[in-house]
Amino acid sequence: MNQIDFQKKISESDKPVIVDFWASWCGPCMLTKPILEKLGKEFSETVNFMPLNADDSRDVLEKFRVYGIPTVVAFRNGKEAARIVGAQNEVGYRAMFESLAAGKEVKIPLTAFDRALRLGAGGLFFIIGISNGNWILVGVGALLAFMGIYDRCPIWRALSGLFKRS
Repeated sequence: MNQIDFQKKISESDKPVIVDFWASWCGPCMLTKPILEKLGKEFSETVNFMPLNADDSRDVLEKFRVYGIPTVVAFRNGKEAARIVGAQNEVGYRAMFESLAAGKEVKIPLTAFDRALRLGAGGLFFIIGISNGNWILVGVGALLAFMGIYDRCPIWRALSGLFKRS
């Protein structure tokens, strides 16, 4: 599909559109494809699902800055509303479909594993930094740990809300 046809499809759609950029040689794409197709059928009344073979649509990938696959991009009124790069579980993709169907802001939840990994790695860097007097490692550790809880932080939500309005 060329860039003009793609832009036309997403901008003229009366429903939000979720585009799956995939390729037949991509292992993670093959794992996520059944999940996305199932959700596409389940939400067909409220969301248009469009798989797009990355090998056949190079100019579309360049225009929308898709540098890795699988990438799933949600469009509302022809504009990008959310993006997931890399394989995701059904919970993450379902959150995208449900948010678009309800007309809400798309928020992809962190899995318990991702949250624990970020908090654990952050704590480890923080402790190593403190024990060695390396303040850069302390800062990196604090930042990694924050990435494990930022979605639950009311101060972060308030500040990021200010930036979104600007």
